[in-house]
Amino acid sequence: MHGARLAGGLVVAVALVAGCGGLQADIDSGTSVKPIKTGEVRKKLDKLAVKGRAPKTGFEREKFGPAWADVDRNGCDTRNDILKRDMRSETFKAGTHDCIVLTGVLDDPYSGKTITFKRGNTTSMAVQIDHVIPLSDAWQKGAQQWEAAKRKEFANDPINLMAVDGPLNGQKSDSDAATWLPPRKGYRCTYIAKQIEVKAKYALWVTAAEKQAMERVLDSC
Repeated sequence: MHGARLAGGLVVAVALVAGCGGLQADIDSGTSVKPIKTGEVRKKLDKLAVKGRAPKTGFEREKFGPAWADVDRNGCDTRNDILKRDMRSETFKAGTHDCIVLTGVLDDPYSGKTITFKRGNTTSMAVQIDHVIPLSDAWQKGAQQWEAAKRKEFANDPINLMAVDGPLNGQKSDSDAATWLPPRKGYRCTYIAKQIEVKAKYALWVTAAEKQAMERVLDSC
């Protein structure tokens, strides 16, 4: 599970072998990319523990704190911070110190589409904030043993958050790399590198199938 997603999204498997255009992840920002040596990414992957999934028992979104808390205390909630970081041509609600994003344009990394965002009850879901490592996946791979403060930090960490196409975010749901990859093949190397970076930072483990899927993508980068 991850924040701001469509409920009941269908999880679908996708082909695991994909071209990646020779670019790796700029793991510190949203959709931009920088050349990073594949070998460095592989080293981080090899250091991750490989285990089976723990039971999902006890998982609730609330275990990761209130959605979109202002953890960096900049006066803006995390969702608006990520919208502002990842979109362009933004406009903001007057009197909010450029905190509440009203409109913007997203170059969606998962599909390659250009999406126009407009804040509203029926329009905001076109652009959603994806947890690169879904909260439910994290829960089953180490996070259920964390203190509440660490789970809150994880749920709001910018390196684990991206503004993306809403329907694809719902499709991904709480899948790991073994069962879901972005349909835009040219972004898959970046996506996997970002997932590995997050799991390395928080010492989350991977399943054997997940690691194999990550390796297949990296083989094609």
